[in-house]
Amino acid sequence: MTFAEKFIALRAIFIKEILRFARIWVQTIVPSIITVALYFIIFGNLIGSQLDNVKGHSYINYIIPGMIMMSIITNSYANVVSSFYSSKFQKHIEEMLISPMPNYIIIWGFLSGGIARGLTVGIAVTLTATFFTELQFQNIGLLLLVALLTCILFSLAGLINAIFANSFDDISLIPTFVLTPLTYLGGIFYSIDMLPEFWRSVSYANPILYMVDTFRTGMIGVNDINTYLSLTIILSFVIVLYITASTLLNRGSGIRS
Repeated sequence: MTFAEKFIALRAIFIKEILRFARIWVQTIVPSIITVALYFIIFGNLIGSQLDNVKGHSYINYIIPGMIMMSIITNSYANVVSSFYSSKFQKHIEEMLISPMPNYIIIWGFLSGGIARGLTVGIAVTLTATFFTELQFQNIGLLLLVALLTCILFSLAGLINAIFANSFDDISLIPTFVLTPLTYLGGIFYSIDMLPEFWRSVSYANPILYMVDTFRTGMIGVNDINTYLSLTIILSFVIVLYITASTLLNRGSGIRS
């Protein structure tokens, strides 16, 4: 395929993925806004108003970056895992695989949908947060970089989950038993400096901690971990997951019998 043909193929998948979640925006975007708004009301205004400042910031301002990241993570993951598995279930992924289209175009086509939905919901949640407090943006470039890398990372994770899934029930196992615990234990609601030494050491094994911490650095300028170290770890996970997804797709794992 020529470069122009590859671009057309990528654009076609991208448009399909955008239309897929945009058509049902009440189910894909609105629930995240409502959920986060409830978190802001309960944890931010009601409980947070009774708590001391965290590292010089009100509790609601401290947790907002984590809440935005939680929405980005869950939506970028959910979009790709459901879309790719639906393609397997409906048997049209085979048409993509036997076409002249390279596998990396297929991967980035599905990833583009996860990135678009993750960033869309992230922006929507950020706008929602403005109704509860005055937001700060210390480093917009860092915010955008971390948000983009996080979308790519969890879109890849969703793709890998979909490759191995054999039923619709399988695509909910990882979000329920792995993603949700890691998210809530990723420093969204607290600073790891508050934890005992043992649990602080355990937290360093949680990749979501580095994403939340770096995003918080970009918003309010405070962090628990060196920013360059966090970015290196996030990028390393992206590379490993991309190589894994590419290898699995090239082998036809979970697709070819």
